[in-house]
Amino acid sequence: MSGFRGPWEDWPPARPIRVEGGIKARSKRGAIGEQWWSRRFIGVLESCGLSGRLARGRSYARAGQVLDFRLSQGKVTARVQGSRVRPYDARIGVLPLTRPQWLRVQERQAARALFRAKLLAGEMPHEIEDVFAECGTPLFPRSASDLDMHCSCPDWGVPCKHLAAVCYVLAEEFDRDPFAMLAWRGKARDELLAALRKLQPGAHQDARAAGRAGALPFDGPAAPLAESPAEFWSARLSPARLRALSAPAGSPAPDLLLRMFPPPPVPVRGQQLAEVLAPAYHRLAADAGPGQADGV
Repeated sequence: MSGFRGPWEDWPPARPIRVEGGIKARSKRGAIGEQWWSRRFIGVLESCGLSGRLARGRSYARAGQVLDFRLSQGKVTARVQGSRVRPYDARIGVLPLTRPQWLRVQERQAARALFRAKLLAGEMPHEIEDVFAECGTPLFPRSASDLDMHCSCPDWGVPCKHLAAVCYVLAEEFDRDPFAMLAWRGKARDELLAALRKLQPGAHQDARAAGRAGALPFDGPAAPLAESPAEFWSARLSPARLRALSAPAGSPAPDLLLRMFPPPPVPVRGQQLAEVLAPAYHRLAADAGPGQADGV
């Protein structure tokens, strides 16, 4: 009797070779991607409608079949272990922003005082999409067709399960570090922050923006110390008004100030001062307990 079973698509999928030490998705069931920006990226992937391949891709990601991946400007490359001995090479490309586009984005980001603080705290501001749109380029790919995806496997479908696995692992990397999304679009973390520091508005503009965001109201610059020494240590708001101000949602990272500003050029036993101080900030926050660290 012949072993013919009809079109090759009818054959059951081959089982992948299990590996040790691969990159496993943290999500064990359900959707992958915790933050709104990673879910937006996954939404682009899932808009292609290849639900079967995407489901197998999630299984690959959770099983650790992605051996490694490297993110660079406009490109992610990875190796994925499939059913053959040799891992498959996967590549996901996106068109990076041009230099003039990035200049426009940076100018608009610098004009919004809290953008850099939120990014440094591990949060992608919702308004960042508007900034990119105003500059004539979307932050996220508009559809799967905006992604240039290739895999060395014999599957004709795009994305195949290997590419899908890489996308799901990439989404969790975006969860962990929102700067990774911006680096993929062409601007690495340190380069972007250095540009924002050069372009950031003056202290008065920062204070006005902070007031709009719910921080202390801005009522004009303080008088120079030499002109009003008695007022230097006095609060500009009454204790009752200070208590009435609502605390911001969520606690900022304990070492946020260290990350916001350039580290002072003071080496301590071969380490930068900020690297030495960061663990101490975290210990202070832990000792203070929830709700108390903000007042330290």
